[in-house]
Amino acid sequence: MPALKDATAIVGIGQTRFAKRLPEDEKTLACRAVLAALDDAGIAPGEVDALASYTMEQTDEVELAKAVGFGDLTFFSKVGFGGGGSCATVGHLATAIAAGAATVGVAWRSRKRGSGPRPWTDTSVQLPTPAQWTRPFGLLRPVDEIAVLARRYMHEYGATRDHLFNVALACRNRANQNPAAVMYDRPLTREMYMSSRWISEPLCLFDNCLETDGALACVVVSAERARDCRQRPVYVHSAAQGLPAQHHGMVNYWNDDPLDGPSWTAARHLWKHADLTPQDVDVAQIYDAFTPLVPLSLEGYGFCGRGEGGAFTEGGALETGGRLPLNTGGGGLSEAYVHGFNLINEGVRQLRGTSTAQVPGAATCLVTAGEGVPTSALLLRS
Repeated sequence: MPALKDATAIVGIGQTRFAKRLPEDEKTLACRAVLAALDDAGIAPGEVDALASYTMEQTDEVELAKAVGFGDLTFFSKVGFGGGGSCATVGHLATAIAAGAATVGVAWRSRKRGSGPRPWTDTSVQLPTPAQWTRPFGLLRPVDEIAVLARRYMHEYGATRDHLFNVALACRNRANQNPAAVMYDRPLTREMYMSSRWISEPLCLFDNCLETDGALACVVVSAERARDCRQRPVYVHSAAQGLPAQHHGMVNYWNDDPLDGPSWTAARHLWKHADLTPQDVDVAQIYDAFTPLVPLSLEGYGFCGRGEGGAFTEGGALETGGRLPLNTGGGGLSEAYVHGFNLINEGVRQLRGTSTAQVPGAATCLVTAGEGVPTSALLLRS
């Protein structure tokens, strides 16, 4: 792992537009995002020899390679657990390139969640072994499972709906600055939040991420190659994955403490192999499929102590100019939900200095994947 430190860089990012319903299929969206990222980097498709995506990705390597015109591929991988895999796709490419297994890597995610089916409606796959302990008792959707954790967190540590609102508001405020965000022209108020309908109590409508069609991609090369690319390189300083012992997706039934989630495991590895600490992070892109994941992640990644995540959000701490500006493109709650990949691209924009909600002088950015499932994280620097 020490050989990975700053050995590679993200040099290109691309995305399609985001919407509730797009006419293109997922393969077309994937191709457009990948070609945009390669153009951003100034690298020809024929130079790509490594790919990484999610096990849930419907566009496979063969189809993408033929459609876009890649060269011979010498490395390709897929990462499981949905939103937990986002940062790991970049981590896999960085490791392969640092090890000499490839030279130009592309990570991507294409998804039609806004207009497509809901995963939990497929009754043929409703009861894998872990789900036998949740779904028969009414925890059918991810939001139902996270609601259980949220209630436990609120009970044990005194977190309130106001703390969850702080998360939702910070993301919405940043989306209101981002023309690409689904919620660009839709402000959020406390009254709107508190009076919105329940989705799974204690989580209301605005505690839940968007349902979005869209695709994103990024290009990873060696640090040496990055110096000759079109854009300012953003270095992969550290990368980690985390799957804690006795983990049970979302609800963590078998852990001694169900609030001791995968972020704690990933964080220990991430900081162990970094020259930086949480206090050195200028801006963060923290996975926000549901608002409670943010205070849980703030604790897991070391920005505050156990049980202090709710209080950390007070006083505008997550806003621009606050203690830790957060999800500056709007995140999954207000920009788009594409399994967290938009957080990677926004982290790159921050360190390039091109974000629509730019943090002045930002030189370090933490990007995290889904808390509650086997997860991953990136520490990026300019």
